[in-house]
Amino acid sequence: VKLFVPSLLYTIQNNLLYLALTNLDAATYQVCYQMKILTTAIFSAIMLDRKFSAKKWFALVLLTMGVALAQSSGSGDTHTANHTSDEEAQQNRFVGLVAVLCAACTSGFSGVYFERILKGAQTTLWVRNIQMGLPSVLIAFTGVYMKDGAVVASKGRVYWGIMKDGAVVASKGMLVGFTPMVWLVVFVQAAGGLIVAVVVKYADSVLKVFAASFSIVASCIVSVFLFDFRPNLQFCFGTVFVCASIVMYSR
Repeated sequence: VKLFVPSLLYTIQNNLLYLALTNLDAATYQVCYQMKILTTAIFSAIMLDRKFSAKKWFALVLLTMGVALAQSSGSGDTHTANHTSDEEAQQNRFVGLVAVLCAACTSGFSGVYFERILKGAQTTLWVRNIQMGLPSVLIAFTGVYMKDGAVVASKGRVYWGIMKDGAVVASKGMLVGFTPMVWLVVFVQAAGGLIVAVVVKYADSVLKVFAASFSIVASCIVSVFLFDFRPNLQFCFGTVFVCASIVMYSR
């Protein structure tokens, strides 16, 4: 029952992020979502009574700025003319900002709450992951039912499933599109989830945020060699901020 809370919040968070991306440009979204770093620290201080020195708070702020700079360095939406009024555009942007800030808060709270549960019981990580995963599936299915409820109610759940993907599944099988590369991504993501749980259990949520932030910079560096990514000055400044914050926080 306790894990129903983070499961619900993570599912809500995913939908909030989708709503935010729908109403915000990529740069604004990436910068605002980095507030999750600070919300994680704030909830750690409130829920776990964790103490942070002034230097560590500064390191967290520096990390937030660094990740925001690095992620937004290559972002830029092409704005085309449309018939949407200025008032409607402002309203959509407001909805996007509220959604991404709420997602940052739910991310921080869920991570700290999950850490509190992991460190307060003897249950294994495997059981905890299963306990949190099952409610997420049920909650997500409920969301799908509510979204397509009219079709389900009038035609039936079986009809809805067949009409949605039935033809493709019937002709090509349930695992159509699962190439070796896709399977590799699935296993990497699954392993990453287990590693995150280990980090939260034996370290803390704030260190998990630092690791995730460094991975963003590392992935961009790897992209230089694999995908012809060309870092600009803004990205370099962001990388320096991230590395400096890690060193500052660890001392």
